[in-house]
Amino acid sequence: MMDSAAAFHSRLNGNFSGILQWKQLDELWARVKTGLWFFYQVGEELPETPLNGESLAVRIDALNTLLRHDHDCHYCGIVYVDDVEVPSLIKVYDPNSLGSSCSHSATPTPPRWILSISPPASIETHIPAPQSRKRWWQLFAHRG
Repeated sequence: MMDSAAAFHSRLNGNFSGILQWKQLDELWARVKTGLWFFYQVGEELPETPLNGESLAVRIDALNTLLRHDHDCHYCGIVYVDDVEVPSLIKVYDPNSLGSSCSHSATPTPPRWILSISPPASIETHIPAPQSRKRWWQLFAHRG
């Protein structure tokens, strides 16, 4: 039997669909905002409790704004979800730390943010969060 961390990592390495259009991301966020989600910035402490309602919406809206500002493209392409219609795990990559997807010898760049309906497990990263991301995250440090 797998422990919860191994089960989470197995799910994290499973099949995901890419959110290619910004409209698709808006639709995904609308679904997520109605639920109860753990919001984890990789490289920071694991969240102890899931968020819902206004506290979840504020973080999603801030992340959405950050993504659209820093990934100034006509397409999204940096958000991946396990099930578009009934999401339970979402990986969001930092537009400023995408790494290389074509290098098979390099260590893959982990997502910067994870949204999960079950408690996430710690993710090792070789890329420290830039100070701008740490400041962004600290805006939410004392909010529920």
